[in-house]
Amino acid sequence: MMQLKNTETHFGLISILFHWLMAILLIALLALGLYMVRLPLSIEKLRLYGWHKEWGMLALLLVILRSIWRVSNIIPHLEIPWWEALAARTVHFAFYVFMFAIPLTGWLMTSSSGLPVSFFGWFVFPDLISSHTDLIHLFKKTHKWLGYGLIAAIILHVCAALKHHFIDKDDILRRMFL
Repeated sequence: MMQLKNTETHFGLISILFHWLMAILLIALLALGLYMVRLPLSIEKLRLYGWHKEWGMLALLLVILRSIWRVSNIIPHLEIPWWEALAARTVHFAFYVFMFAIPLTGWLMTSSSGLPVSFFGWFVFPDLISSHTDLIHLFKKTHKWLGYGLIAAIILHVCAALKHHFIDKDDILRRMFL
């Protein structure tokens, strides 16, 4: 039976669920973001922006919970060379920066536009800043480039996991499955 918490050698059920839930959510948000910005102004585009904001705020709330879980658990030891472990820890740190910074810049962009950020119609998040048209462009560019950075980190992460599985034939990838 799988343990809920991490051990010295394996990730626990909660960490694995957070990993895959966030992976699916973030990849879907990236795909939606890349798709919706290319659409002409329409009701469909506005609807997609609304969904992107709602699911993005869910991602922010989940990364807060995931961070609390991560600091309250041990991190399984990596049986890999020191430089690979350093690279892995650096990419994981970058993921957390992206997972916090992207939704925050989206929220700042929306706040500076004077638009609400609804959470699936249940409530509206407060504005982080007042409406400020000069900052919209800065937050929009920052949000976009952080998204591209996240895409690069995901590609690097997936390539490293596949390298460990198919070339090194170790259990690094298998530890993240149930």
